[in-house]
Amino acid sequence: MNFELSEDQRAFQETARDFAANELAPHAAEWDENATFPVEAIRRAGELGFCGLYTDERWGGLSLSRLDASIVFEELAAACPSTAAFITIHNMATWMLTSNASEEVASHWGPLLTSGAKLASYCLTEPSAGSDAASLRTTARRVDGMYELNGSKAFISGAGSTAVLVVMARTGDPGSAGISAFVVPADTPGVIYGRKEQKMGWNSQPTRGITFENARVPASHILGKEGDGFKIAMKGLDGGRINIATCSVGAAQGALNAAQRYMHERQQFGKPLAHFQALQFKLADMAVELVASRQMVRLAASKLDAGAPDVNVYCAMAKRLATDLCFNVCNEALQIHGGYGYIREYPLERFLRDARVHQILEGTNEIMRVIIARRMLEDDAPESIR
Repeated sequence: MNFELSEDQRAFQETARDFAANELAPHAAEWDENATFPVEAIRRAGELGFCGLYTDERWGGLSLSRLDASIVFEELAAACPSTAAFITIHNMATWMLTSNASEEVASHWGPLLTSGAKLASYCLTEPSAGSDAASLRTTARRVDGMYELNGSKAFISGAGSTAVLVVMARTGDPGSAGISAFVVPADTPGVIYGRKEQKMGWNSQPTRGITFENARVPASHILGKEGDGFKIAMKGLDGGRINIATCSVGAAQGALNAAQRYMHERQQFGKPLAHFQALQFKLADMAVELVASRQMVRLAASKLDAGAPDVNVYCAMAKRLATDLCFNVCNEALQIHGGYGYIREYPLERFLRDARVHQILEGTNEIMRVIIARRMLEDDAPESIR
């Protein structure tokens, strides 16, 4: 296996790094403090193709692999994990829409979303259906050639500021087989947005609940066919877990870079912190955890690109490992900064706050363990994971 990046991958990496340094890093603290959704910066990311990285070229995307996309997302997250995470969610929703919608719907929304001219939200979680997504209660009923949606969604990134919603709703019996997916324009009558949530982190993207009260969309706005929704959602979440894990890797890289610089700059007892072996060992452990996380994420992305049969297990592994270890890296980087790490003049506390939610969303890390363990205990389980 070749772990080196190709020439094209290095070009994508450099472009993303430059964009992050010039468009995200100088403003990230301000966006966080003022809870500003940087729509214009995201649109400029769209001009570089970052809003449709793995969406098909037919709809204006770049048709990159998930591995290529992870390289871009990591660079963005090293500057602003919150904004990068929203861009990954937009990419996931855009890919789900264009991959499963009718020709008419995909041709309308695809170019708008991949260019960043319009933004998308993904609506799966409900007040009573988080980890147990198959128990969702939002309904979609056929009425006069339309689907009428009723119910509530919770913790929806970008809600109230995006143009289109990819919504999972129940069209059939209880359980996963009764769930379908829909494209819902965000300004559809009957779509009601809740208050903007006050969050610990991810402050550069708004989070709201959404209520559907007799919100109607044409029957052509279904993704796939009735009953396909849960499969579409889970397929999207495999990539989404890689994306969020990648954002953790990026946040940890940004934190580690800051810690390295600080250890050379800060002096105690007459010498730089870099001369203290205890801190050298701490930095070494952080680097090991970061590199291990990065390679696990890239392995999972490669499995997804190859259509490996156990790809969901590898995506769960990558998400569990990277979000846990990289949060630890951010925490240790803050510790190295001492009291300065705790104040907002330095980026460490923001990296820490933004990275914390990655252990919860796209399936909690406890659910990741369930996915992995179930596969390992099945009758046809492999003796080892390779």
